[in-house]
Parts: sequence; structure tokens; C-alpha cells
Amino acid sequence: MRLGATLVHLSAAPPYPVAAWARRLAGEGFASLWAPEIVGRGDLVPDPLLALAVAAGVTDDVELGTATVQVPLHHPAGLAHRMLSLHAICGDRLTLGVSPGSTAADHEALGRDFPVRFRAFREHVTRVRALVACGGDDAARLAPAGARVPFLLGSWGVNVERAAHEFDGWLASGYRTSPDEIVAAHARFRAAGGRRALVCAVPTTDLGATREALARYAEAGFDDAIVLIDPDGPDPAAVRALVD
Repeated sequence: MRLGATLVHLSAAPPYPVAAWARRLAGEGFASLWAPEIVGRGDLVPDPLLALAVAAGVTDDVELGTATVQVPLHHPAGLAHRMLSLHAICGDRLTLGVSPGSTAADHEALGRDFPVRFRAFREHVTRVRALVACGGDDAARLAPAGARVPFLLGSWGVNVERAAHEFDGWLASGYRTSPDEIVAAHARFRAAGGRRALVCAVPTTDLGATREALARYAEAGFDDAIVLIDPDGPDPAAVRALVD
């Protein structure tokens, strides 16, 4: 199981040393760096596409991914343009995790209707993926065709099977979900024919508990785990050492 880390902190005072943090995590051997989209919760969390562009400029080999972009918050063509712009910078290192979103405050901040987020996601994500892959459609020409970017679905419930059937993989959130719930959902994902499975935002406040959780995810067959290291959290080297 590969080990990645979150690129931006969920609560920290600016300025944000994104470049220095990316270099440090890559230097410690983390295989991937991931950034979430958090808009209206009081603390400023840097935009994920902007943060990943910064990380791309100071790293060479690590995968760079969103975990996740909340598709209903955006116009499909505008979001696809930003994703294509990031792909032009990151190249094949880019992976796009997308979701309907799970926090009402983010939707309210941008005037979006939170209760209909799943319908909005279904309506928009197909077009976003087509625009990224083809560079445009009948209504918009954004770029030449040819961007090959994996799309991962971050969601629960029946969407676990949808991730297996319609996406390149599944992102499970380890932030407010127990390992038992995650492992059970992972079994459903694999039974539905799912390919890549990642568990993201695994807490590191207690390294003993983190070690146990990571061992369970590896035993269950997850391909990747992404740890969440807070500004006052453990040394990244100690966290990296939890997985061989």
C-alpha cells in the first residue's frame, strides 16, 4: 500500500508554506500529495488546484491529486478549464478526486443548493470529464483533445458501487469514518469490480492508532492511504515509517 499525505492543513494561520511542505513530504518518501476543497468553514484552506500547481513546481515524481473537488460548487466548463490548466502544469502526475460535497456551509457560501447536490453532481460531472478528455464539446472549446486524467469518486452509500462501475477509483474518507465502516465499504467496492481504492485524511493525532488503522487498510487491500498531518502534528518521517 502506497502512503500519501495531505498537502494543505485544515486549520492553520497564513502564510501557508505549500512549496516547502511539498518538498519536505516528497523528500520523506510520500508517494502522493493531496489537497481538499474547503470553502466556507471559517479557516482559509488554500484552493486545491492552486496548491497543487505550487507543489508541481517544486517536486518531480510524486502524484498530485484533489481529495476532493466539490463539483456542484462550479460551472462545469469553468472547472474543466481549471483542471486542464493544472494538467498542463502537472502532466501525467495529476489525479482528480471529485465529489458531491458533504458540508452545507461550503454550498451556502457560494449560493449553491445543498439538498440537491447529488443531482447536480450527476448532471455536471459527466460533462466535466468529457471536457477534460476531449478538450471541449458543442458549447465550449477549451483545449486540444488528449488529456488523460484519472477521475476518482469520493462518496458513500450507493456511490461506492458507482465509483466501481463509472470511475477510475474510489476515495474513502478516513476523517470522520471508522476503520470498520471503511473496510466494509471497501469490500463492496471490490465486489462491484472496483479498481483503485484510496482512503484519505487518515488522522495522525495518535501514531499508535494510525499504525493500526493503516495496517487494517493494507490488509483489506487498499492501494493507497493518505494521512492528515496537522501543523502541530508528528514529524512526517515518523508517520512515513508506519508503512514499509
